[in-house]
Amino acid sequence: MLPKPILQNFRFTTYRIIFCVSEVFKYKKWAVKSIFIFLLLISTPFLAYNSSNTWGFWAHQRINRLAVFSLPPEMLVFFKKHLDYLTENAVNPDKRRYAVVGEAPRHYIDVEAYGDSAFYKLPLYWNEAVKKFGEDTLALNGTVPWTIQQYKSQLTEAFRQRNPRRILRVAADLGHYIADANVPLHTTRNYNGQLTGQEGIHAFWETRLPELYAEEYDMFLGSAEYEQKTALRAWQAVRQANAALDSVLRFEKNASLQMKPELKYALEDRNGVVIKTYSREFAKKYHQMLDRQVERQMRASVKMVSDFWFTCWVDAGQPDLGPLASFEWDKVEKEQEEKEKQNWFQRLFKVRSENDN
Repeated sequence: MLPKPILQNFRFTTYRIIFCVSEVFKYKKWAVKSIFIFLLLISTPFLAYNSSNTWGFWAHQRINRLAVFSLPPEMLVFFKKHLDYLTENAVNPDKRRYAVVGEAPRHYIDVEAYGDSAFYKLPLYWNEAVKKFGEDTLALNGTVPWTIQQYKSQLTEAFRQRNPRRILRVAADLGHYIADANVPLHTTRNYNGQLTGQEGIHAFWETRLPELYAEEYDMFLGSAEYEQKTALRAWQAVRQANAALDSVLRFEKNASLQMKPELKYALEDRNGVVIKTYSREFAKKYHQMLDRQVERQMRASVKMVSDFWFTCWVDAGQPDLGPLASFEWDKVEKEQEEKEKQNWFQRLFKVRSENDN
């Protein structure tokens, strides 16, 4: 079986390009038009039910945005000022995923690769895991719980240095990885149902269902709380997500058996493009079977993001963020960010498996 990065390569790449191409070539309208049409032509059959977007762009942005409002006033003075940045850049790790070497493993962990009782065998901390398994094995099977710990340390240091640029960039990324850790299909080799004849279930669970039912979700979570054991919390998120995996797969199979095949999918117009997607009737049946599971995982993500941001700030000595509230990205910095995104885009055409590095 081909490694995960190769299997996902075409689907992720075409889908990601459609979202970032307008940014990359926003001053070259002719390029946008021609490339966009080309990408739609080659990717339309895959967009609706073969895309494996981690939580979907909208959900990742929503999670980071909601997490801000759980922070204490001492942090809100800075975070709310930059709410749009934290929201829009919540998807940066996904945009980098197949353009930056070493990025892909940070989004998942295939726990079954470590055999039975994997959660009791795997070390909590990265250095111990490297000694036991080696970096190559860890990268091959995903590193999301350790990535969360690494970014937690980076954000703490950014707060300690009172570096507003670094705080915003790392906070946005940390929110993304935390959200990924709470997705059941990010804890298994069967990440898109490809091993059980359920290909497309990834986008169905994390994109289609939130798209249809997110307005019904109760996202009032109260205030952020200090987390004393961040490493353990990261692993608990993965463990709880993995525990929900059986329901994710089994209920989709049950719903499929209860509905005629021709009623499972439907054609819908998305921005003038007709695509094949899971029907609303099938989505409703699956949603009812899951009993608000997607909502619970999304709530867990928001809560964990706000708790970790708050914990980083406390561990840094609760620095006064008031003076940082006036921070603005200057023209040069914006140009550098734009250039960096262009580099991601360009490198998407030179994608290679993480195993070839």
